[in-house]
Amino acid sequence: MDRKEFIAKSGLAGGVLLFARYPELQPKDKKIRIGVIADLHHDIMYDGLDRLSAFIDEMNTETPDFIIQMGDLCFPKKENLPLMDVWNKFKGPKYHVIGNHDTDGGYTRDQVVEFWNAKGKYYSFDANGFHFVVLDGNENNPSPYRPMGYARYISPEQLEWLKSDLDATILPTIIFCHQGLDNDAGGLENGTLLRYTLEQANQKSGQQKVILVLTGHHHQDYYNRINDIHYVQINSASYQWLGDKYKEIRYSPEVDKARPNIKYTVPYKDPLWAMIEIGHNGTINIKGKKTVFVGSSPEKLGVNLVDYIYPIVPYISDRKIKMEHAIL
Repeated sequence: MDRKEFIAKSGLAGGVLLFARYPELQPKDKKIRIGVIADLHHDIMYDGLDRLSAFIDEMNTETPDFIIQMGDLCFPKKENLPLMDVWNKFKGPKYHVIGNHDTDGGYTRDQVVEFWNAKGKYYSFDANGFHFVVLDGNENNPSPYRPMGYARYISPEQLEWLKSDLDATILPTIIFCHQGLDNDAGGLENGTLLRYTLEQANQKSGQQKVILVLTGHHHQDYYNRINDIHYVQINSASYQWLGDKYKEIRYSPEVDKARPNIKYTVPYKDPLWAMIEIGHNGTINIKGKKTVFVGSSPEKLGVNLVDYIYPIVPYISDRKIKMEHAIL
């Protein structure tokens, strides 16, 4: 009998009762440490290899329990195999989230999964007494009234899988998705439904099962708490997109010729990533990287920052989040 089957047949709901009566289920470690990087955009940034190498080198020194990239990593083409070689130098477990730009150029999400050697388009796993769920926010909304632009939707089939997956675990749960569930400016089209699904899972379990949602995609740095679930946006490792109106050549002519889309961005001088530590005592500690813009800042260019809602900044904030109750 595996662990989930045992828990289901025992009728136990987790928490103090479970671990008091069955101490063998108590996680050996009272915390988990995760290295997180988002939106590298190797096919736009000229120094994507160096940025990812810096992340992997530090992760091999810091030795988190696992690392995860939050999407928009690279196209699944042979020219990007050297980037995957860098990614695979991490000595521990590695996980992937699919982003909307990973399929640019006509590639499929299945091709992305195969190229990255990912576990799937969406999947879940356990580590150190926590449950982790990776969602695929790139499914097509069949509605004729959906917004223009990239697909950013969770299908009914994936939603039912998510509900069953959450029902099957008693562990405190962390959700990963490329697009924001809490951001209606380009986030999931059905983000409200997804948030409600997580809240219903908590209500059904009688405890705060889903505690944290991590996203990328928006290339920003913000935090929201909605109905006791914590939503943290992980800034891009590379830049914020500004578009043709604010284009500026910020690197050499050679770089501009090789990577012509960089001029439409405001790049970060150094790569950004975060180390996240989650404790069973009810704390979430986030340690982020900080740098500066290359060239003119958005303010100097006259960017209307209201259009972006959240600030455009070249850093990931350090955060100390305290949950209402300890995780048992």
